[in-house]
Amino acid sequence: MKTDVQIAQEAKMLPITEVAKKLGIEEDELELYGKYKAKVSLDVLKRLEDKPSAKLILVTAINPTPAGEGKTTTNVGLSMGLNKIGKKTITALREPSLGPCFGVKGGAAGGGYSQVVPMDDINLHFTGDFHAITSAHNLLAALLDNHLHQGNRLNIEPKKIVWKRVLDMNDRVLRNIIVGLGGKGDGVTRQSGFDITVASEIMAILCLATSLQDLKDRLSRMVVAYNKDGNAVTAGDLEATGAMALLLKDAIKPNLVQTLENTPAFIHGGPFANIAHGCNSVMATKVALKLADYVVTEAGFGADLGAEKFFDIKCRFAGLHPDAAVIVATVRALKMNGGVPKSELSTENLNALEKGIANLERHLENLDKFGVPAVVAINKFPTDTEAELTLLKEKCAAKGVEVILSEVFTKGGAGGIDLAKKVVEICETRKSNYAPLYDVNGTIIEKITKISTEIYRADGVEFTADAKKQIAEIEKLGLDKMPICMAKTQYSFSDNPALLGAPTGFKVTVKEVKVSAGAGFIVALTGDIMTMPGLPKIPAANGMDITEDGEIIGLS
Repeated sequence: MKTDVQIAQEAKMLPITEVAKKLGIEEDELELYGKYKAKVSLDVLKRLEDKPSAKLILVTAINPTPAGEGKTTTNVGLSMGLNKIGKKTITALREPSLGPCFGVKGGAAGGGYSQVVPMDDINLHFTGDFHAITSAHNLLAALLDNHLHQGNRLNIEPKKIVWKRVLDMNDRVLRNIIVGLGGKGDGVTRQSGFDITVASEIMAILCLATSLQDLKDRLSRMVVAYNKDGNAVTAGDLEATGAMALLLKDAIKPNLVQTLENTPAFIHGGPFANIAHGCNSVMATKVALKLADYVVTEAGFGADLGAEKFFDIKCRFAGLHPDAAVIVATVRALKMNGGVPKSELSTENLNALEKGIANLERHLENLDKFGVPAVVAINKFPTDTEAELTLLKEKCAAKGVEVILSEVFTKGGAGGIDLAKKVVEICETRKSNYAPLYDVNGTIIEKITKISTEIYRADGVEFTADAKKQIAEIEKLGLDKMPICMAKTQYSFSDNPALLGAPTGFKVTVKEVKVSAGAGFIVALTGDIMTMPGLPKIPAANGMDITEDGEIIGLS
């Protein structure tokens, strides 16, 4: 089979003006970025505000493994399958980050014959959204350091500055730095660091904002430091809001592209699924809901992180009502959850599969807690045996959930028709009773405990002394009545990445609690969460190139 980039470069794309026209987007609502990319004006929402919204489908997955699950590939394939059976469908995805693209993970445009295109543009600079977010974030950092240098009118305590700088690249040497070295005119010397752009609070804000004014209000509320009296200092206090919003004036508009089969795709925003909520922008989702019959979107990592944050943060803020959920798994990944090493995943092993299915079953039970009907999509591999697939179907049937085989990687939309039909059946015959897991007005400890015990199945939560102190400070500031954004390993239900399957008998340890006042959530950090990744020993970048005739090599 051809590589992803070879398949993408052979795609027969339609001019994006044609894709937009089929959706009903008017000419003056489209801002072209070349022939195959465009931004869509937010005026579409005003024009279509009285139009009924489409059905909203969430694609999530089991806990990720090195064996691969194919969540984005399934998302894209399902949207193409729905179009093949006559349902006007849009897929809505996050934008890829350059860091993972050049590191080890690769891009995020799907795979095989289930991709969004132009894949190379999407995985690289795209329409400049990440550059705008990086610039806005670092402008605020520059204004903050300049404020210190010019007399510190706000009485900021330099040791309590919480706003770092960002860069959309994996670069471990920037995690901890000293700024202000040199002479008196070079600023105040202090310790700081860099995060990757997708971990910026501005990225989360862009993806949760419902209008330009809402974006500005959220930017203004961002806490950048604390003064010597212990009070929060915000971006608004530094009078930075207007300039940041100016840098983001185009980035807030959703990006329109297409799949290999010309299904429309909105790709917009890309917040970290650990330190933030890991979903594409509210604006892209809302625009899509007014232009289609079905909208297929996804959340980051496994359902314990991604789906929980989609339901408890994004849907809560945006007033969205998801109609169905698709949870993606592979037989290979389930066997790995059952204890099989990656080198032996191609061999039939029913005992390991049965153990690993416990991971999938727990995710299904969790989806039920949110009241959203679900179906399991098995991303089929040639090594899957009939006995393994039968066992998987029987186990899921016992939970009242059907298993549908997906072959979108090798067959495109045609390989997703069965899944598409099942999704339509669920939407037409089963009512979604979506509701968030917890009351946002509960205490911080109550909300963290509810997520940890009900979603992760922990026996309880242990808070470090630092975390308890931080919770008290957040409560004192009156910023505690917000949703919780758990920062936890994606590989396990627990905070220990080595505990695969469906672990029990553990407690979650919360090491740090901090407020993202602009985004509107409280981040609870467990384990070791890296906000500036490093490159592997052999980065993917080492195998990338472009030939004289424009052929791209090594990008995936």
